[in-house]
Amino acid sequence: KKYKEPVLVSGADGVGTKVKIAFEMNKHDTVGIDLVAMNVDDVVALGARPLFFLDYIACNRIEPDVVEKLLKGMTEGCRQAGCALIGGETAEMSDLYGKGEYDLAGFAVGIIEKKKIINGSKIKTSDAIIGLPSSGLHSNGYTLARKVLFDIAGLKVDSKIEGLAKSIGEELLTPTKIYSKIMLNLIEKVEVKGIAHITGGGLPENVGRILPKKTSAVFYKSNWDIPVIFKVIQKFGGIEESEMLGAFNMGIGMTVVVNQKDAAKAAKLSGGAVVGEIKKGNREVEVI
Repeated sequence: KKYKEPVLVSGADGVGTKVKIAFEMNKHDTVGIDLVAMNVDDVVALGARPLFFLDYIACNRIEPDVVEKLLKGMTEGCRQAGCALIGGETAEMSDLYGKGEYDLAGFAVGIIEKKKIINGSKIKTSDAIIGLPSSGLHSNGYTLARKVLFDIAGLKVDSKIEGLAKSIGEELLTPTKIYSKIMLNLIEKVEVKGIAHITGGGLPENVGRILPKKTSAVFYKSNWDIPVIFKVIQKFGGIEESEMLGAFNMGIGMTVVVNQKDAAKAAKLSGGAVVGEIKKGNREVEVI
């Protein structure tokens, strides 16, 4: 009733090959959080409040204890996002999935007042870019990460690496951060002009989508800490920096564009940092 012209915002996404780490470690209570996160973080990127979430689990055979753990993670994700888990579907396909395997997909719906939709159209030169820290790889780049760490480097999920407090497997299963409550609080306190959820394609692709014509974005690497796991992947894989930036979030899970005068306040409220600025250009995104 509080909306005059409500608009529903929806999203659909999965967890990708991150589930293969869950199979390897026989740990299934965190990828459900990832599933919710990948959907609600997309919804809130328009400024919308997540309302509800549904899941789809496809598997070789329904194993009640595994499904229970998956749902436990989804429930926790919905709690963090402030939305309801209202249902889902589970399908057995033994001729498609191997023993012990499953795949996950999710669907989220949110709501926003039409005049408050955040789509990047108000972004202008001299605006500041706030970067919110990621919790790790989140749920992107896992095919490349697995290739480098397990095939090239010969590591195992229980391997320990200097600089990492967790094993490789535990680090890779760190749940995707859910930003919806942080973002909705920020939107109430500061004029937010654009939001980009940093998923596949990294900073260049995701930030590029929200830039108006005749603007560009410049990020300064010295303004944020790149987590060790990304440095490990780059070192073992001999990967060019441009490819790393295009495959991974590199420590920034969400970006927010605000007026320069609001930058310090926005950074404090969101727990982020000023990591870049908007300049003249043709929707280029540069990391220097």
